[in-house]
Amino acid sequence: MVKLTTELIQNSMQYINPCRDRELDLRGYKIPQIENLGATLDQFDTIDFSDNDVRKLDGFPLLKRLKCLLLNNNRIVRLSENLEQYLPNLESLILTNNNISELGDLDPLATLTKLRTLSLMHNPVANKQHYRAYVAFKLPELRLLDFKKIKQKERDEANILFKSKKGKEIQKEITRKAKTFVPGGNMPDPKVTNLTPQEIHKIREAIKNASSLHEVERLTRMLQSGQIPGQKPLQPQSTPTNGQQNEDEEMETDQTNGQ
Repeated sequence: MVKLTTELIQNSMQYINPCRDRELDLRGYKIPQIENLGATLDQFDTIDFSDNDVRKLDGFPLLKRLKCLLLNNNRIVRLSENLEQYLPNLESLILTNNNISELGDLDPLATLTKLRTLSLMHNPVANKQHYRAYVAFKLPELRLLDFKKIKQKERDEANILFKSKKGKEIQKEITRKAKTFVPGGNMPDPKVTNLTPQEIHKIREAIKNASSLHEVERLTRMLQSGQIPGQKPLQPQSTPTNGQQNEDEEMETDQTNGQ
């Protein structure tokens, strides 16, 4: 795992790609988060972050020139709000083979008014009911979804569906799921549990090593009920000590960053 430093950016390969765009190649460094892109001086049309360990699409400075982001084969579960403030001219976003789970998680993309191409292939969200219709409805300027053209008939049907009473109920449910499910994020309330450092480590390892979204959800339900995998339910305590509260808060922060 390599931190994205100014030095790494300056020493990485830069070239004119077949589309005649100036591209920065940051593939395969196992970068955990996007940072320090001010070092690019906004000189690139395309940045390739494929084959890294990015978990959240954020950390951008204002990059007016950037038109294309390649993020294949990362671990992205969240998209930052207000991306349009930093990537106002983004036209193509390739998120193939990531971990975006809920339709509501795609809502931040609606503010990218120049986005024309989006790939979410091999993300759990692509298997959701109403997936293409929801994206077509939320991103009216998008032309290609998963490298397949959004036809006008498809867009019209999506608009009819989501403007109907049934569609509005579907949207409410989509929003609810996006707000309530954060992989590994719904940890036990520190006010009702007394976790030792060993138990904290066990929680971290269990979720980190989960092999599927189903497993993550199962572990989350266990933790919400005050259970440690492989141990008896945790005993509540009336008032946590400052040290214990700090440990629990650290656990929650680390676990969210880990996903």
